[in-house]
Amino acid sequence: MAPYRKKTESEDHRLERVILIGNPNVGKSVIFNYLTGKYVTVSNYPGTTVEVATGTMSIKGKRFQVVDTPGINSLIPTSEDEKVTRDILLKEPFAHLLQVMDTKNLRRGLLISLQLLEMGFPFLVVLNMWDEAKSWGIDVNPKKLSEILGMPVLKAIATRRRGLEKIKENLASHPPPSPDIAYPDAIENGISRITSILPEIPISKRSLALMLLAGDESLIEWLYQNLPEEDIGRIEKIRYEVQARFRDPIGYLINQARLRKADEILSLVGRSAEKIPRTFATSLGNLMIHPFWGIPFLLCILFLTYEFVGVFGAQTSVQFLEEVLFGEWLIPPLTKLIRQYLPLPLLQDLLIGPYGIFTMAITYAIAIVLPIVGCFFIIFGLMEDSGYLPRLAVMSNRIFKWMGLNGKAVLPMVLGLGCDTMATMTTRILETEKDRITVTLLLALGVPCSAQLGVILGMFSDLPIFYLLTWILVIGLILVTVGYLAARLLPGEGSDFILEIPPLRIPQLRNIVVKTLARIEWYLKEAVPLFILGTLFLFALHQTKGLALLERVSTPLIVHLLGLPAKATEAFIVGFLRRDYGAAGLFILAKDGLLNPRQILVSLVTITLFIPCIAQLFMMIKERGWKKTLYISAVIFPIAFGVGGLLNFILRIVGF
Repeated sequence: MAPYRKKTESEDHRLERVILIGNPNVGKSVIFNYLTGKYVTVSNYPGTTVEVATGTMSIKGKRFQVVDTPGINSLIPTSEDEKVTRDILLKEPFAHLLQVMDTKNLRRGLLISLQLLEMGFPFLVVLNMWDEAKSWGIDVNPKKLSEILGMPVLKAIATRRRGLEKIKENLASHPPPSPDIAYPDAIENGISRITSILPEIPISKRSLALMLLAGDESLIEWLYQNLPEEDIGRIEKIRYEVQARFRDPIGYLINQARLRKADEILSLVGRSAEKIPRTFATSLGNLMIHPFWGIPFLLCILFLTYEFVGVFGAQTSVQFLEEVLFGEWLIPPLTKLIRQYLPLPLLQDLLIGPYGIFTMAITYAIAIVLPIVGCFFIIFGLMEDSGYLPRLAVMSNRIFKWMGLNGKAVLPMVLGLGCDTMATMTTRILETEKDRITVTLLLALGVPCSAQLGVILGMFSDLPIFYLLTWILVIGLILVTVGYLAARLLPGEGSDFILEIPPLRIPQLRNIVVKTLARIEWYLKEAVPLFILGTLFLFALHQTKGLALLERVSTPLIVHLLGLPAKATEAFIVGFLRRDYGAAGLFILAKDGLLNPRQILVSLVTITLFIPCIAQLFMMIKERGWKKTLYISAVIFPIAFGVGGLLNFILRIVGF
C-alpha cells in the first residue's frame, strides 16, 4: 500500500517519544490513530525500506512524538521488520513504551513483555480485543497481570475506542522488576561471562548477552562500533563453548524458557478458551479460505467490486462530474473568462486547449479518475478492515505455488492492487533474492494499481462480461507463465508460506472513512501534479509537432500490430508518467467512439502489461539496482506489445 502522508518535521525529533510495540494484527495502528488523530504518517527507517508511522499527541499541554513500529514476534530479529523495531528500542532507551496485546493470544504477547522486562524498559500493556476474548470464553485478570509484570495493564476495545482514554495517564516510567526466567546453568554462565566484557549501555547487559548467545547477527555492526576485535572474539568463543553443551540452538532454548515463563504467568492471570467457539464470524471466515467454498466468496466480492467501481464509480459518478460539474458548470465559464482576459493564443491553449491544464489534466484527474479510484479505495478499505485481505492472500497462494512463489510473496502482489510502487518496496519482506526479483517483475508486468484498475473496470462496464473475463484470463495467464519461467530460470530458492489470519470482523465506518479520505488526500497530492506534468509534456509535444512525429514512428506498433488509432500513442506515452493517466486517455478515446470493443480489450491488455510508471521504475532501481531494472524493462516491453498484437490477431480471426 502507498504511504498516504509523508512528514519530516525536525522539531518532532526533539520531543519525548511514545513507542507502540506489539505482534502483528493486534490493533496498534488503530490506537496510533486514536492517539495522534491521524491515519498514517510514514517515512522509511534510515537505511531500510521498512515503513515507520509517526505522529504527535499532547498530554496536559506537553507534546510527544508517537511511533508505530512494525509488528514483531520477537526482539531477537529474524526479519528486517523485527530488526527495525529492536533498533528503535535500542536508540530510544528513555522513551515511553506502549505494548499492545491481543487478549485472545496473550502467550505470544507475553513473550515480548518478558524481553522488554529483561531489557529494563518500563512499559504500559494494553489488552486489546477484550470483547472478542470474552466471546471466546477467555478470562484475564488485568490487576493480577499488572502485579506480576510490575507494569500498568489496561483492557481495551480499540475499534470502538473503549479503554483508550486511560492510556495517556498510565504511561509507565518507573524501572521494571527483572523477570525470573530459569535458563539452563550453562547459558547463565555464558551470560555472566559476556556481561563482564560488554561496555556500559543504556539497556540491561543481561538482555544484550542473551541476544549475542542466541546468535543475533544483526548486532555485529554494533559490536564493531563499541568493542575491540579481541573482545568480539572472546564473545564468539564463549558462544561456541555454550553451544557445544547443547544439541538444540541456544536461541531455541532461550525462547523455550521464555515461553515456559509466559505459560506460568498465563496460569496465574486467567482462564483460556478450551477451544475456539464456532461463531458465525469464525465459520464464515473459515469458509472464505476453503479450497472449494472460498471460490464463490471470491467471485462474489469481485462482482461487487466491479458493480461499485465499474458501474457506480465509472458510469454514474463520472457522468455527473465530467458532463455536468465540469462540462456545464465549471469549464464553460472558465473558458469564457480566460479568452476574455488572456488574449494570447498560446496561454489559452495551455489552460483550456485540447492539451490544457484545466480541460485535460484537472478534468482527467478530478472528473474521471478520482470518482473511480475513490470507489476502489472504499472497497479496498472494507477488505482491509473486515480481515478479508489475508484470506484473499490464502486463496491466491494456490495459484502462486505454480509460479514457484510461496510465503510472504503473496502479500506484495495483493498490496500491488493498491500501489505498485509501494508494493515494490515491500518486497524487502521476502526472504530470498529470487523471490524479490520475481515479484518485482510480476508487479511491474501485470499488476494494475488501484487507480489504473478502477479506470479499467470502468471501461469494461459498458461491454459484455466476456471482455472483462478475457482481460482477466490473459493477464492471469501471462503472470503465471512469466512467474513459472522465472522460478526455473532465476538462480536460488523460494520461501515458505506462513501467514496469520485475523478474525473476520464487521468493518467500522469511521475507520473506512478515515482510510479513504487519507488515500484520496494522497492521490490529490501525489497523482494530480503528475497529471499536470503529463499534460504539459503532451502540450509541448503538440506545439513542437513532436506528438505527430511520435504517432508516425509508432504506427507499426500501435496501428498495425495492435490495431489501434494513432491517437492511442498519447495514452502509452503518459502511461509511463502515471499508469492511471494512460488508462484515462484510453477511457476518453472509448467515450468519444474512437475505440470499438475489440480495440478496448487489446489496448487495456497492452497498457496493463506496459512498462511501469516512472515512480515504480525509480523504486525498482532503488530496490533491485540499475542493471536488474533494465533487464526487467527489457522483458516487459516485448511481452506487452507481443501479447497485445497476438490478441488483436486472434480476435480478428475469430470475428470480434
